[in-house]
Amino acid sequence: FPASFIVLKEVTIEKRGDEEIITSAEMPLVKEVTTTLREWGSIWKQLYVVRRLDRLMWDLMEWRSQLLSGTLPSDEFKELKQKVTSKIDYGNKILELDVVVRDADGNILDPERASVISLFRAHEDATAKITERIKEEQSNVQLDHSGVSARIQSSPTHSLYVFVRNFVCRIGEDSELFMSLYDPIKQTNISENYLVRWGDKGLPKDIEMLNSLKVVFTDLGNKDLGREKIYLICQIVRVGRMDLKDTNHKKCTMGLRRPFGVAVMDISDIIKGKTECDEEKQYFIPFHPVIAENDFLHTLLNKVTTSRGDSGGQGLWVTMKALVGDIVQIRKEYPHLVDRSTVVARKLGFPEIIMPGDIRNDIYLTLHSGDFDKYNKTTQKNVEVIMLVCDEEGKNSICLGAGDRPVNEYRSVIYYQIKQPRWMETFKVAIPLEEMPRIHLRFMFRHRSSQESKDKSERNFAMAFVRLMKEDGTVLRDGIHELTVFKGDSKRMEEVSSYLSLPSERSHSDSHKAATLMRSSSSVGGLSVSSRDTLTIATLVCSTKLTQNVGLLGLLKWRTRPEMLKQNLQELKLIDGEEVVKFLQDTLDALFNIMMEHSQTDDYDILVFDALIYIIGLIADRKFQHFNTVLEAYIKQHFSATLAYKKLMSVLKTYLDVSSRGEACEPILRTLKALEYIFKFIVPFCLFLFQGDTFQHIQDIVSSLLRTINRTVITMGREHALIVSLKPLDHLFSLSFSLFKDFLMETFLLFKDLIGKHVYPSDWVTMIMVQNRVFLQAINTYADTMNHKFLDNNSFEVQLWNNYFHLAVAFITQESLQLQHFSPTKRSKILAKYGDMRRLIGFAIRDMWYKLGKNKICFIPGMVGPILEMTLIPEEELRRATIPIFFDMMQCEHNHSGNFRKFENEIILKLDHEVEGGGGDERYMDMRAHFVTLVTGLLERLLDYRTVMSDDSRNNRMSCTVNLLNFYKDINREGMYIRYLYKLRDLHLDGENYTEAAYTLLLHSKLLKWSEEQCTLQLDFQTPQSQRQLKESLYDTIISYFDKGKMWEEAITLCKELADQFEMEVFDYELLGQKLNQQAKFYESIMKILRPKPDYFAVGYYGCGFPQFLRNKVFIHRGKEYERREDFQSQLMSQFPSAVRLNITTMPGDDIKNSNMQYIQCFTVQPVLEIPPRLRNKPVPDQIINFYKSNYVQRFQYSRPVRRGKVDPDNEFASMWIERTTFITAYKLPGILRWFEATNVFMIPLENAIETMGQTNEKILTMINQYQCDDALPINPLSMLLNGIVDPAVMGGFAKYEKAFFTEEYMHEHHEDRDKLMRLKDLIAWQIPLLGRGISLHGKRVTDDLRPFHERMEECFKQLKKKVEKEYGVRELPDTDERRSTRPRSMLRSVRQSICSLAGSECGTPTKTHPER
Repeated sequence: FPASFIVLKEVTIEKRGDEEIITSAEMPLVKEVTTTLREWGSIWKQLYVVRRLDRLMWDLMEWRSQLLSGTLPSDEFKELKQKVTSKIDYGNKILELDVVVRDADGNILDPERASVISLFRAHEDATAKITERIKEEQSNVQLDHSGVSARIQSSPTHSLYVFVRNFVCRIGEDSELFMSLYDPIKQTNISENYLVRWGDKGLPKDIEMLNSLKVVFTDLGNKDLGREKIYLICQIVRVGRMDLKDTNHKKCTMGLRRPFGVAVMDISDIIKGKTECDEEKQYFIPFHPVIAENDFLHTLLNKVTTSRGDSGGQGLWVTMKALVGDIVQIRKEYPHLVDRSTVVARKLGFPEIIMPGDIRNDIYLTLHSGDFDKYNKTTQKNVEVIMLVCDEEGKNSICLGAGDRPVNEYRSVIYYQIKQPRWMETFKVAIPLEEMPRIHLRFMFRHRSSQESKDKSERNFAMAFVRLMKEDGTVLRDGIHELTVFKGDSKRMEEVSSYLSLPSERSHSDSHKAATLMRSSSSVGGLSVSSRDTLTIATLVCSTKLTQNVGLLGLLKWRTRPEMLKQNLQELKLIDGEEVVKFLQDTLDALFNIMMEHSQTDDYDILVFDALIYIIGLIADRKFQHFNTVLEAYIKQHFSATLAYKKLMSVLKTYLDVSSRGEACEPILRTLKALEYIFKFIVPFCLFLFQGDTFQHIQDIVSSLLRTINRTVITMGREHALIVSLKPLDHLFSLSFSLFKDFLMETFLLFKDLIGKHVYPSDWVTMIMVQNRVFLQAINTYADTMNHKFLDNNSFEVQLWNNYFHLAVAFITQESLQLQHFSPTKRSKILAKYGDMRRLIGFAIRDMWYKLGKNKICFIPGMVGPILEMTLIPEEELRRATIPIFFDMMQCEHNHSGNFRKFENEIILKLDHEVEGGGGDERYMDMRAHFVTLVTGLLERLLDYRTVMSDDSRNNRMSCTVNLLNFYKDINREGMYIRYLYKLRDLHLDGENYTEAAYTLLLHSKLLKWSEEQCTLQLDFQTPQSQRQLKESLYDTIISYFDKGKMWEEAITLCKELADQFEMEVFDYELLGQKLNQQAKFYESIMKILRPKPDYFAVGYYGCGFPQFLRNKVFIHRGKEYERREDFQSQLMSQFPSAVRLNITTMPGDDIKNSNMQYIQCFTVQPVLEIPPRLRNKPVPDQIINFYKSNYVQRFQYSRPVRRGKVDPDNEFASMWIERTTFITAYKLPGILRWFEATNVFMIPLENAIETMGQTNEKILTMINQYQCDDALPINPLSMLLNGIVDPAVMGGFAKYEKAFFTEEYMHEHHEDRDKLMRLKDLIAWQIPLLGRGISLHGKRVTDDLRPFHERMEECFKQLKKKVEKEYGVRELPDTDERRSTRPRSMLRSVRQSICSLAGSECGTPTKTHPER
């Protein structure tokens, strides 16, 4: 490919067992967009006119580019991510594609990391969101940036970031700015206040806070966003004089809090995401002053929210941004906006989703209103309310607003001469939990004068108080409280003992007490009730530690009042969920303690069980879903009621029994929803008891509980999605399925029923596939149980096995698994995530069928139809695996009754029905034809085998055995395959073919794993053992065979594998030492023991007189040690006494091939060396290389010269072709036979020249090496070799090649041979330094009588060298003088690669997989 078409990408490698899963390291969302665009693209071509899809695809492509850029800030990236996922989900829905379920961050939810129930709820949520989105699109409610709104609505928690840039207002005094979120419809605050103290100079009072006035309003939920209107309000309180018009500051009372005005802005669109806002964009919030200084701020606020007025340029300048997530999330995702200095203003109340770790103990108090009589004054009082937290140490507990320091006391806003002030001021009281019982709040009322001299003389004229906790231990209830106002001596009002015993709130029950107090004030410390004065407050408790519910407190402390226990249990369901989850662990402890302490009676069992179901149901609610982790942790770490499981089982069984009888049982649906956690409470102790051999408990579970569940669910309609609750049964699969066949049979019926009816919508593909995976695991578990418990003749249950087969076939043929009907993208996703489950079950059905043995006849013809239906599925591997079952059925019925009429009638009937109904295809017809061919082939092989078994020819018996075992391997009949492997092994041992026997057993060992899994007994002599034990035993036997066959290289490979197991897996160092010693002995044998090279012979069997497996085929035979061709041929002819020997080496004509006689052709072939990659270009000793010259070979050559074309009398090489028959065997030799079938190819003249030159160079190199190593060798062979090359008069040298190939005419006619010509020239150039080294060596060894011969040879070489170096360049060999080298062979090792590799497999005959015709 062009470089511009190739992009290198990072990948991630994930290990799943022994398998490595390689995936692109691209951002998951980018990959999702890519696959989505491809899928939509194929649909778009079919729906060309749909403009809406066109627009969606362009948007996705643009956003994909932005994602890939990697330049987006984290907050913008998250917004874009939400927009992308929203568009994808919307597009999938309108195109009727599958629902994509996502987590809170928008990532595709991984079903491996989610429970089935949470996955089910995620599908429900996704469907609801997409449906709502489509409604918005259709009604055009959303704007172009609709994705922002969808993004915000997809999150359960939201926040609003506000940055106060400036406050422009002419006040002239210090002021307090109380900012909060406000609902104008309900006229209530949504959040607590954010307090900014502003100085009289127009700057923050704390100048260090300039440009740092940042707040984030948190804990907002989707219900808050659903409010019709949301305002950001700011109430401004002036702190200074009573009247701004007073100019004499010295006489004026200072520090009075007076109303000044409000600033209001509608932020509904911003916080709901309908208006995109940049954090740099500034908004102006206009200021509206009070008309008169006795106007209530709250009243002014309501007026301003319903009308608009001119602010005169005064107001607040702020920037704001809607953020998605709680405070933890936004600090992580928006660090440039929200840091540790940013003030957090929480919602008044709990968020919609309460996080388990969110510990709060806040009491929000609103000073609502009052009514105060003027008594002896001429005008109404200027009332100031002072509130204190009273206890032994209650200091610094009052917080006027977020961002402000806690203070000791609260002072209210003063409204001038108002009888009924309406403050509506909210502040927070934060008190340590342990101090709550002794805390009360005291309200003091004082008239404030505008003149400082008068103000100093004013005393508190009345007081009120309220306790935070009641006598029953509950905290003050939320809502309005009208407090009793007391009057009396101001000093006595500050003494706790003077009022704490009095009633704090006005109520009908306290009216008598109040009248008594008014009549006799002296009896209560000098205080009396002021009937004409009132104070109204409102409280809101946000505490995860305190409860306002008497019933819940009574349940938690049930031992103090046991007579109320029944009532408290019944009323638990009436308690608000927020209260219950706050005390989750304490409540669960109480429930199980009640159950355990009443173990001898069942009085409270149903009540406790119902309460437990109610609590689990609460946790399932979206608001409290994060408490799942708390419940899980409780079960694992705190739950210790060891015998509670009996009572839980008893109540559960009662409910299920009632439901299964068709009677009304109101709690049953809630119970099934909570079944997952009920089992989690039950199972741990069952497991404990199981380990303790208390089998009876397990039997109770299975017989009385699980079977009841099965029956109940079977009777339920499919509209109940509660069948998802069957998932918890996973906990008991391994315990129960092997015990009760009735339960198994009912479960088979249940699963078959669930598979046959659509439980989930068709586009919930993830949910459907997870359900199928659960079924798959369960069915496989059943299969193991049946193999172990219900396969023997004594325990064999026909109906049980029949139910199993019908369930498995129903699973494999269900619509949701028919991948051929899906788009390529969907098919790829399913295969990548789940694989093809049809194949897994199909193979299991095949294996289970073959294990039936003689019981197969019970299922003929009943299983013909289901198996036929399964084979009609267009999946190649599945068909190959299951179609042979038909032949097995035929064989079984034939063995039983002498015919197969039942099978024949049934398959004709069912095939007609299935094909008429749309099943089958052309490929299926081909495969059926292939099956018939397969059966025919098996019969032919069996007949051949039966014929030769009575024959004396061991070779023929071996050939037929190999044909049969290969056949059984192809049709996945492992038992028969192994059986014939051992037959072949025995034949080899009889002929002392130890190497071939070893290779044969090696095939069996490859079927085994290094695991403790038990082996299937395939052979009569086999004993029960694990796969590891059998494999280790086989390896020892194989190693001994390889040792006898002198194949030590193979033995070493197996020794290494065993050593690795002994060292790293089983840690048996004794066996490790033995194996390493054996390995060392093999290495020593390689280097020291001579191994004769076997000859190889090509044998052709021609004529129709031979059996089918030999007829007109050529085989390469591996001879035995020192076996000559004549001896081999004689032995071969003795096996076929009537055969005629062919004395030709060419392929015989058709007359011989088609004759009824037998013709045998036999000649020697040369193996072609194939050096292993690990040895290439390395200095390898000859003992190692020599082994590969006759072993691990698959290519063999036989050459004979032929003349083609016009004969040149002056240059015989130009027309001399070598008919090189290069035989390629089906497998490498040696192998499981001493011979394999072969094919042949031919060689052209130039290739012949290249190979000849390479072989000549190799010959020179080898001889130089030999003469350097051995001084005693005679000189004559070296003399003849060198003279034959340098003297053209003897053999012609390479001059003939130059005339034949290095001409312009040849180059013009053979452009394609340019590289080969360069190879030939290089080989010629390398021959010169080789000849030089050889002649130098010859000169040192030559005798005096041969000196003239040597001198003439030197002269010829000089002329040759001059010519070659001029034409082809200079080559140089390294110095290999034996006197300076400890290993004289090094020259051969280092030079051979560059000189002779050009002539080896690269320049030799091209390898072809078929003969030329």
